[in-house]
Amino acid sequence: MKRRVVVTGLGAVTSLSCRVEDLWQRILRGESGIRPITIFDITGHRVRFAGEVPNWTTDGYVSPKDAKRVDRFTQFAMVAGIDAVKDSGLDFTKEEPFRCGVILGSGIGGLNEIECQHGRLLEKGPDKVSAFTIPKLMVNAASGHVSIQYGLRGPNAAVATACASATNAMGDAYKAIQYDDADIMVTGGTEAALTPMGIAGFANMRALSERNDDPQRASRPFDADRDGFVLSEGAGLLVFEELEHAKRRGAKIYAEVLGYGASADAGHITQPDEHGIGAAKAMTLALRDARMSPEEIGYINAHGTSTPLGDAAETAAIKTVFGGWAHQVSISSTKSQLGHLLGASGGVELIFSALALRDEVIPPTINLDTPDPKCDLDYTPKQPKPRKFNVAMSNSFGFGGHNGSIIIGTLR
Repeated sequence: MKRRVVVTGLGAVTSLSCRVEDLWQRILRGESGIRPITIFDITGHRVRFAGEVPNWTTDGYVSPKDAKRVDRFTQFAMVAGIDAVKDSGLDFTKEEPFRCGVILGSGIGGLNEIECQHGRLLEKGPDKVSAFTIPKLMVNAASGHVSIQYGLRGPNAAVATACASATNAMGDAYKAIQYDDADIMVTGGTEAALTPMGIAGFANMRALSERNDDPQRASRPFDADRDGFVLSEGAGLLVFEELEHAKRRGAKIYAEVLGYGASADAGHITQPDEHGIGAAKAMTLALRDARMSPEEIGYINAHGTSTPLGDAAETAAIKTVFGGWAHQVSISSTKSQLGHLLGASGGVELIFSALALRDEVIPPTINLDTPDPKCDLDYTPKQPKPRKFNVAMSNSFGFGGHNGSIIIGTLR
């Protein structure tokens, strides 16, 4: 018999706020974290705005010496991880370390480190390349450092499935506890691809919005005038815990993890399947894993990136899975406010799904002024909506054709 898994801690680093409750209230007010880029010279770039974490510092969390030895994406994970563990009330010195693990997602890893050290190689020669280059850039650096912070010796892995990374990581963490490989897992995703090469690469493939004169209205999922996603950075980490373990220590429980599904489009390296066949399969598998019918889902935190192809494909997939209920379920894309955190997006969005369950409110999709006729479901435009519901689904779909859906619900 599978063991039950609950969410007991939340931590986030985003362009809008690095405090979960403050972030949630600002999401409900429809605020945007999208602004002109300040962390590097944007001269000559086609796109000059993003979801940048402003005034970033690890002060109070990680020493300056240790912070210098890790890339920005690992710094985000370490800070969000500390907040999530603190929120959970766990004291890892009282836990069996081999029963506690970390699985984190990141689409790209230490891109900034690659760019910096490549510059040093060209300008100063091979002897000047930092000895920390490889341990800083590797995708598993974030999960490794979070485990080192707390001495967690259980399952430890990094998942790199582009924009589905965090959701796939959380699915793996969920199963690690279900199948008795661990009692506690720190999980979610982190990303810091907001670099000169990162934004140029996405911009030159025409994946990004180019509304340089109106950044806060650039991310507009499901709107007829959307022109691409907004590149963002940050982290969303959660503590997953076996239910009885959480009960024994009197933990605060946000939600129960009920189901997870994953699939591949196997069609194109960047474009989603036009009919959302792979996305629909991930949602169907998550429902089957949860032993639920579509009518039990009250809210879907959509992948909803604001790309012309992706939003229409996700809408088609939801219709395939939910049938007539597709027009009754509440949907929103919080990427309208934060932009797209790539491999971190699923972690942040599961946090929003848990808080939506707790507060019985659907967060809004801002900038949805003119609905695309191909996107004709209830996307909760502009304003949050009160709704009593017990189960939410969060979707993540990534380049490479990776699809992941995870279902959480109020503890019964």
